[in-house]
Amino acid sequence: MKPRIVKIVVVVIVAWALIASLAPRALVVSAPLASADAIVVLSGASAYVERTRKAAALYREGRAPLVLLTDDNTRGGWSSAKQTNPFFVERANEELINAGVPADKIRIIPGFASSTRDEALILKDYAERERFRSVLIVTSSYHSRRALRTVQQVFANNGIAVGLEPASTSTALWWVRPEGWRTVGGEFVKTIYYWFNYD
Repeated sequence: MKPRIVKIVVVVIVAWALIASLAPRALVVSAPLASADAIVVLSGASAYVERTRKAAALYREGRAPLVLLTDDNTRGGWSSAKQTNPFFVERANEELINAGVPADKIRIIPGFASSTRDEALILKDYAERERFRSVLIVTSSYHSRRALRTVQQVFANNGIAVGLEPASTSTALWWVRPEGWRTVGGEFVKTIYYWFNYD
């Protein structure tokens, strides 16, 4: 291989690695809220562990008296203990209890959500019905920008304050893992779709 071609290949690889390492940062936002009427854990199938752990930590800090779960109506893997495939919302509920959130402080919001926008609409109806003044959203870091924007748009002009705390998600070297392309890469596609359809 000619030295010039080698240099070009090296420059492209270095540039790609730099861009790819910075890309996830564009997806991550937070909206601090010292306290809220409820912490809301957005569904995300297998992401339930990181999200519920973050929500439980916020609950233990006294940031809200309730933890709400949205339901994507998706089943997880086989549970030997239960001899069934529990729904992810059931697993999230158990994870919260195991992390110290009392069972009577956890509520599953009625309705099934197949998208972030569905979750925002279901949450809006529930929050207005319960007369909440504020909600604190918890989701994965890579999902935080789109989630916050979507909930803020849906909640516009209803007087309910919206905060967001991202759960830490490892996005290092995401481009070398199939899971990374599904989460980080896929999130960029979804974000563009939401910009075109819901702005």
